Amino acid sequence: MRSLIAFLLVPVIAFAQAPLKTVTASPGEGVFSLLRKQGLDPSEHYSAFLELNAANLRNGSELYEGRTYQLPYVPDAPTDMGSATGPESESNYPIFGAGKEVVVPVSERLSAAVYYLISGHGGPDPGAIERHNGTTIAEDEYAYDVTLRLAKQLLSHGAKVYIIIRDSNDGIRDERILELDNDEVTYPNDPIPLGQLERLQQRVDAVNKLYLEHRGAYQRLIVTHVDSRSEGKNIDVFFYHHEKSRNGKRLAENIHKTFQDKYRQYQPHREYTGTFSDRSNLYMVKNTLPAMTYIEIGNLRNKRDQRRILDPDNREALAKWISEGVLLDYESR
Repeated sequence: MRSLIAFLLVPVIAFAQAPLKTVTASPGEGVFSLLRKQGLDPSEHYSAFLELNAANLRNGSELYEGRTYQLPYVPDAPTDMGSATGPESESNYPIFGAGKEVVVPVSERLSAAVYYLISGHGGPDPGAIERHNGTTIAEDEYAYDVTLRLAKQLLSHGAKVYIIIRDSNDGIRDERILELDNDEVTYPNDPIPLGQLERLQQRVDAVNKLYLEHRGAYQRLIVTHVDSRSEGKNIDVFFYHHEKSRNGKRLAENIHKTFQDKYRQYQPHREYTGTFSDRSNLYMVKNTLPAMTYIEIGNLRNKRDQRRILDPDNREALAKWISEGVLLDYESR
């Protein structure tokens, strides 16, 4: 991925050849959304924009409504921005699968935020494997499906989203039984190693590299797993965070609060028993740079949880509720 300072490589003489384009900030607009509207990828041009307009920004990075700002010079700038999920256009993301590609904009509430999404296991490691009505089901397929649905929710609110574990031919699927495969890769397109430690370190490296490239931006990591406990253990969605990360704890707490509220609304006679707690000994929690939460969405071995996880409408609801918790966290920071 090109660096955020790629702009600095443009020859200085270019500025003499073409005047910089200017644009006026709309009410409530942020730098990320302004750049996107002008066909510029914020991951490449954010730092250059801040440098160009340093004297005209509030707190070094916030726009003043109605003021005019200069845009970085980009020869033959394309009208469609690039993205971590590889869109064909600003709202078309093939990674979501046939018939699911289009992301309809809902708001720009997350336009200044960057999210890294990791679904558990993948490649040579399917995670927990169980039988359902004579068919094999695997943890990684369901964690990936929820992660894609979450990515789509966040994108609809203007966030920049990096899907770290990726499968080019498994988009969002509405079947109950999700077919197993092992062709997932790690962003940008690296084969997933066989060894567990190597797999985890590869994910850590991918996230930490991107985190440093987006230094100064609001960044969060969300890891999604399906738990594997004893067959009789029915669990609600629960969350982990790093014990020393105030922002990670707040993210987990806000998503947890959202689930509590949803259970009170939709299942008033059933207590929500999910928790959020520190779990700093987990490799992904301990070694990644962004504030993060680690989510377990259910127990694949429990028949009741299986029914919940296999239902595509429930997977969509899980993703939506997580996204609402993310919005709550971002806007209450």
